[in-house]
Amino acid sequence: SFSCHLRLSAEEVIQWSQSLEKLLASQSGQGVFREFLKSEFSEENIEFWLACEDYKKTKPDHLHGKAERIYEEFVQSDAIKQINIDYQMREATAKKAQDPTHTSFDEAQKTVYILMERDSYPRFLKSEAYLDLLNHLQTNSSK
Repeated sequence: SFSCHLRLSAEEVIQWSQSLEKLLASQSGQGVFREFLKSEFSEENIEFWLACEDYKKTKPDHLHGKAERIYEEFVQSDAIKQINIDYQMREATAKKAQDPTHTSFDEAQKTVYILMERDSYPRFLKSEAYLDLLNHLQTNSSK
């Protein structure tokens, strides 16, 4: 499973442990973290976060369609990949998604980010997935 991470350096992987922001700023970091979340059955969090990042770059005339998709996939109460936000925020986000702007999902995205930061991210840094990768890169770079 390391072959896809060969371009990674140990330095970069060590940086991931500085903050969730650094981890998510890295394409490979996103990938490794996503695999980890999958193993914890919470990958909807990063998928929602990435969808929100993409949504913010959407051309205005595509906002409606994209907002609807994100709402249906992650926000509505029977969404397949339902994110863990409370009833109030679900309602507020639903309202904003009906008349979408580039910031419609900001609150929900922030909540999910904090959830990952407090919950999954510390576990990720102690996980085999992360430690093995780091080990692997450190061993290889010292040859």
